[in-house]
Amino acid sequence: MRWARFKTENQEYYGVVEGQRVERIEGSMFGEYQLTGQSYKLEEVRLLSPCLPGKIICVGLNYADHAREFNLTPPEEPVLFLKPPTTVIGPDDDIVYPKMSRRVDFEAELGVIIKEVTRAVSVNEASQKIFGFTCANDVTARDLQKKDGQWTRAKSFDTFCPLGPFIVTDVDPQSLAISLTLNGQRKQFSNTSQMIFSVNQLVSFVSHIMTLLPGDVLLTGTPSGVGPVQPGDEVVVEIEGIGTLKNRVVMGKNQVENFVDKE
Repeated sequence: MRWARFKTENQEYYGVVEGQRVERIEGSMFGEYQLTGQSYKLEEVRLLSPCLPGKIICVGLNYADHAREFNLTPPEEPVLFLKPPTTVIGPDDDIVYPKMSRRVDFEAELGVIIKEVTRAVSVNEASQKIFGFTCANDVTARDLQKKDGQWTRAKSFDTFCPLGPFIVTDVDPQSLAISLTLNGQRKQFSNTSQMIFSVNQLVSFVSHIMTLLPGDVLLTGTPSGVGPVQPGDEVVVEIEGIGTLKNRVVMGKNQVENFVDKE
């Protein structure tokens, strides 16, 4: 099943996607819902980020080839960091290039959407807590990541977490082709089978640290091939069985290049 969050006639809805149409629901996709019988052509609506997460938990260095390209040793445990919900944008929304940064990178990732309250679950139990999967782009200000020595600022700019276009509930996350193209040229290409820690291992690990809530998103790491974007670029993440997530990069307006309030 494919789920979408969409906007039409200045109203936002959740719906079930069948073919090239989306049917609006009443209720919650994480609980009880009813189909309304009111459907729209996908071309007639604006697709939004498929969920509104309370938190976004991200995993660094979860593909061996990505660790090698940065000359880093693969971790013994998952490396975690957070993105704020204000980073989330949807399909065809603009990624804003912040003036504070001199290098912004793309990172294609598989996103995992949590179905229900999840705390301290085993690896075997983890799959029961997953609602579905989506395409994601963990946009990163790489120069600021290196400068700060930790990742909060580099990962947290508004628009730095594109998600979409759909949440797909019936794919096996263990072996999905994942790729990214920049202006039509393929830059990343791998398979989720190359993850160091599987989706279920990650959900279990994170759930022993923090309680996961319905709609929370877990980003599972990026393969090798990450690289810079520039204003005017078009970035497309594609994951087998899920779809394509397209965004353009624009220069930030009304931003300062450096900010230090000394008073």
